[in-house]
Amino acid sequence: MAGSGQPGPVTLRAGGRPCTVVVCRGCCCGSARKHPDTDHDGQLASLRAAAEASGGALAVRTTDCLDACPQSNVIVVQPSTRGRTRGGRAVWLGWALDDDGIDLVIGWALAGGPGIADLPAALELQRIAPPRPLGTARRR
Repeated sequence: MAGSGQPGPVTLRAGGRPCTVVVCRGCCCGSARKHPDTDHDGQLASLRAAAEASGGALAVRTTDCLDACPQSNVIVVQPSTRGRTRGGRAVWLGWALDDDGIDLVIGWALAGGPGIADLPAALELQRIAPPRPLGTARRR
C-alpha cells in the first residue's frame, strides 16, 4: 500500500492480537451460484496477501456460515488487542462483492481497524447488524 495515501500497518506489542478479518464462506457467501460476477477466490487471495505482507498486524480467517445470508458476502472485522482496549468492537460488513470494497477493508484493517481507525464512509454503507445468537428468542 506504499504510496497509496494509506497509513502503514499498525505495530503490535508482543502477544497482542492483530486486527482480524473473518470472511464468511458458508452456504451463500463465496458462492459463484449466488454471485457469479464476483471473484471470490481473488478477494480471499488479496486479503491473505495483505495479511502476509502486514508483519503480523493483520490476520485473515475463513469461517462457515455467519447466518447473515441476505447480506452476503459477509465480512467481520475484529479489533486488535489495542483496538479492543480503546473500545473497538467487531464490525460486520455485508455485500462485500467488489475489489474496491475489499481494498477499503484491507486499508482500514492495516490502519488499525475498530477502535483505532475511523471506518471509511463507503464501508459504513455496508455495515450490518450481526444476527442474533442462535437459540435466543426475540422479546415481545
